[in-house]
Amino acid sequence: MTVIETTPQPRERILRAAADLLAEGGREAVSTRSVSAAAGVQAQTIYRQFGDMQGLLDEVARRGLAAYLADKKANLTAGDPVEQLRSGWDLHVAFGLANPALYRLLYTDPRPGEGAAAMDEAYGILVQLVTRVAETGRLRMGIEAAAAMIHSTGIGVTVTLIGAAAAGRLAEHEGLSESTRDAVLAALVTDAERAAPVEDPRAARARHAVALKALLDEGGEERSFTPGEHLLLTEWLTRLVSATAPGDAA
Repeated sequence: MTVIETTPQPRERILRAAADLLAEGGREAVSTRSVSAAAGVQAQTIYRQFGDMQGLLDEVARRGLAAYLADKKANLTAGDPVEQLRSGWDLHVAFGLANPALYRLLYTDPRPGEGAAAMDEAYGILVQLVTRVAETGRLRMGIEAAAAMIHSTGIGVTVTLIGAAAAGRLAEHEGLSESTRDAVLAALVTDAERAAPVEDPRAARARHAVALKALLDEGGEERSFTPGEHLLLTEWLTRLVSATAPGDAA
C-alpha cells in the first residue's frame, strides 16, 4: 500500500510557522516577512486568510489555548471543588511555563479578538469552579471577587516564574506557586464543618448568603418566587455579603 504524503494547506502552514516563531523568539519574531518565509507563502496570502497579523496572532492564541481549556473543562464537574481550584491553579501555571511566549501574548498584551474570547472562556470556567465552592457554603466572599483574586494572583505568579525561568533563576522560586496558591485559597475558602464552632457569626452569615445566592443564580426558582421577589431576595443576599464579608458583593 502506497502512502501519499500531502502538503498542508497554506492556512495551516501559516499557523504552524507563526506558532513556531512565537515560541522561539516571542511576539517580536512574528512578522509578515518571517511568517511568509517560514510558511512558503506570499504576504498577501496571510492577509487573505487572517485579515492582518493581529488576526493571525489571535488564531494562534486560540489554538494554543484549546488543549488547556479542554483540561480545565474536564475539571469542572467531579470531585471536591476546592481541590479542583487547586489543580486548576497548577494547570494554569504549568501552561504558562510550557508556553511562555504564548502566555505573554495572552496575558500581558491582551487585545480584542479570538484570543481574548478564549481567555474569557478560561475565566468563565474559573467562575464556574468558584460558584461550585460557593454552593457548598465554603466561600468567604462573593463569587466575582474571589474569582478575580485567584485570576490576578495566578497571573502574577506565572509571569514571575516565566521571567525567572528566562533568567535561569527558576530554582530560586521553588515553592512560590504552591505557597501562594494555598495562601489565596485559605483566605477565600473555609472548611464548614471544622470552622463552624469558632467561626465569627458575621462570617458564617456571609458564607451562607453566598451559597444561597449561588444556588438561586442557577435558576429553577421561578415557581417559588415572582420575578420581583427573586430580585429583592438577590439584593438582600448581596447586601448581606458585602456588609459582613471581605471583598466585593457576590
